[in-house]
Amino acid sequence: MTDQTRNFYGRIKGKTLKSAQKRHLEQDLPALELRGVSREENPSREQIDPQTIFGDARPLWLEVGFGGGEHLVHQAGRNPEVGIIGCEPYLNGVAMALGKIRAAGVSNLRVYPWDVRDLFDVLPEACLDRAFLLYPDPWPKARHHRRRFVTPEHLLPLARAMRPGAVFRVATDIPDYVRQTMEEVPQAGFDCLTPDPEAWRIPWEDWLSTRYEQKALREGRRPHYLTFRRQG
Repeated sequence: MTDQTRNFYGRIKGKTLKSAQKRHLEQDLPALELRGVSREENPSREQIDPQTIFGDARPLWLEVGFGGGEHLVHQAGRNPEVGIIGCEPYLNGVAMALGKIRAAGVSNLRVYPWDVRDLFDVLPEACLDRAFLLYPDPWPKARHHRRRFVTPEHLLPLARAMRPGAVFRVATDIPDYVRQTMEEVPQAGFDCLTPDPEAWRIPWEDWLSTRYEQKALREGRRPHYLTFRRQG
């Protein structure tokens, strides 16, 4: 199991699952779960072959922490030629996402219901064509800022797994998370495609507002949309 002392995420289980959500976990997750990634299945941390994930050489995208799965399923529906991997340690979010996947009927998704760092361990270099980090846990207290995803501990493995020219999108409603993102992500090997703060207000053309964003808007916080490109 991944070291729990420096997790970039918070809780891993919330309210009691509804019966339908339990069914989705029991019936749908086995077919959608990304295999060979967990430390139990792959204790020696052997690299996996990306082409075995979907059975072909299609482009691979990654969403780090997909929450309830709205954006994950939306992108899968818009881009059927792409294979999308979603990593999420929050069990309730995984169950919600499985329900959305079933309703949408998309087949180009794989789910890893745990820590994306396990995936970074076993992915070969330069195999991802796009990555999303959308409304990550903000860790607002200064002493917890080192637990944010946008630190070298997480960004360097992500950069290693991304192809030169691959796009990395970050959305957050926390101004200090924007500050840290703009400081740390370029140092990890990315060029910022949205250096003008005015551009941070504009959602991506294919954006789907998530429940986390809707909560931020209700509470008066402004979304920021940052785009980076892997150097090389």
